[in-house]
Amino acid sequence: MTAPKRSFLPQRIILLGYMGSGKTTVGRALAKDLGMSFYDLDLYIEARMRKTVKQLFDERGEKGFRAIEQKLLHEVAEFEQVVVACGGGTPCFFDNMDYLNQQGETIYLKATPEVLYQHLKMGKTVRPLLLEKTQEETQAFIQTHLSQRSPIYERAKHTLDVNLLNTYEKIQISVNEIKQFLQI
Repeated sequence: MTAPKRSFLPQRIILLGYMGSGKTTVGRALAKDLGMSFYDLDLYIEARMRKTVKQLFDERGEKGFRAIEQKLLHEVAEFEQVVVACGGGTPCFFDNMDYLNQQGETIYLKATPEVLYQHLKMGKTVRPLLLEKTQEETQAFIQTHLSQRSPIYERAKHTLDVNLLNTYEKIQISVNEIKQFLQI
């Protein structure tokens, strides 16, 4: 038996997960499908601060970046009718995970370390935490880092397996699965 569909959209759908899990890709497709606005938190930070995430990391260190991230997360998470893609570390600092769960429908995009490595290898985005690492160092880092962050990610209201997110059709399948979770 399928759950009845809601007659309204949630105010906020918040995607979280490790870097390379597809938060921006799925988020854009979901927002378009639902007619909602889309915000990538890292891009929002860059626009507001007029600096790249890498520049902010370099200038202020991770602690300084995370303070900026938390402040701007609170701005974006007040917007209505939005899909928000958080940075990979966003839920893992301060009380951000509790805050996200209070603000909207949180969805963890879950993938294996091997899949994440492949996505990151293909991506064009500069990842400050992976700079100057060899392939083996990067794979080990992802494995260790993901095992530390997973317990936090798993506190999301919903979890979506995104291990096979490599075609437009599979992205659309993920969008449809999210709509089923949220009964919309």
